[in-house]
Amino acid sequence: MRVEYDASADMAYIYLVDRIAPGEAVRQVPAGDNTAILDYDSEGRLLGVELFSAGRRLHPDLLRVAERIDREPSPPTG
Repeated sequence: MRVEYDASADMAYIYLVDRIAPGEAVRQVPAGDNTAILDYDSEGRLLGVELFSAGRRLHPDLLRVAERIDREPSPPTG
């Protein structure tokens, strides 16, 4: 499992598989309370979860170790 977090949008993506190939997530299902979107493959397997308002829904320890996708990459050193 891997988690990406965008603090500026307060959204997280929780990968339940190592990698999702382009086009692999063929069905997106909103959660009943509109707090998340569930991504499924063609076999009906859950690949990942896009979570809205992630800052208040995920444990702070998980957010601390999540891959941050809202930051500019650091320039190369050398």
